[in-house]
Amino acid sequence: MSINVVTLVGRVGGDPDIKYFESGTVKCRLTLAVNRRSRNNDKPDWFNLELWGKTAEVAGNYVRKGSLIGVKGSLKFDSWSDRQTGVNRSSPVIHVEQLELLGSKRDGEGGMADMSPDNF
Repeated sequence: MSINVVTLVGRVGGDPDIKYFESGTVKCRLTLAVNRRSRNNDKPDWFNLELWGKTAEVAGNYVRKGSLIGVKGSLKFDSWSDRQTGVNRSSPVIHVEQLELLGSKRDGEGGMADMSPDNF
């Protein structure tokens, strides 16, 4: 048995990066800052998020820099070979399966909404 589940709540670091493919598939990339509590001060941990399909479209339409969101997904690693050095590199990415818009209506985010693919 194996478990790979990540749940995060934080603020979006920049506007969504949306890509539309000829196949009709939609991909969205976001960064998410999640505060790490410590005795002296709160420092954010930054996570790269990847959303696909309807969830990506919702993020593209409703999420903006500074938005408070919650996500549930799984951890994966993107791997590539560096063009200049040929060294193999990797980067952790959260593959988001469920997106929650957590801001208030005052924030312009329309309140809490469950944007998991099952709701479309």
